[in-house]
Amino acid sequence: MDDKFTPAPGADDGHPFLAELTEAGVPAEMHEWLRGHGIGRLAAKMGIVFREMGAERMVATMPVDGNQQVAGILHGGAHLVLAETLGSFAAGIHAGPGRHAVGIEIGATHHRSASSGLVTGTATAIHLGRTLATHEVVMTDEEGRRLSTARITNLIRDSR
Repeated sequence: MDDKFTPAPGADDGHPFLAELTEAGVPAEMHEWLRGHGIGRLAAKMGIVFREMGAERMVATMPVDGNQQVAGILHGGAHLVLAETLGSFAAGIHAGPGRHAVGIEIGATHHRSASSGLVTGTATAIHLGRTLATHEVVMTDEEGRRLSTARITNLIRDSR
């Protein structure tokens, strides 16, 4: 089965996820870091597009359309996917070469619903340590109203 998230053999001149990274708004200087795995199938399927990328602050958008629950509002799990994507990527950048981030805790409070438009997630570092990184992620609607607040903690480990 073919899908737009699985690279074709030999695609993109030896960089199988180049198109996905570009479409997701990942800056060119980050492409080598994500060369082997892209942004992840779930993040790509949910339409997450990065606007800023850094360990201290990371921002991305995600459409409500296609990510709703049966009541027609943005699914609570979609909030968490956006939060985990942002927090984990930020922690991974903080970890640096030869290390990686592994999520160990995430929780969220939903404040209001959204039934259309784009949701913006902004991850802000709370703690960036040698072995732990914690981020607060605030999701807002197009009017800037807070939809949810999440907190994610990642364990920083040496890569094998």
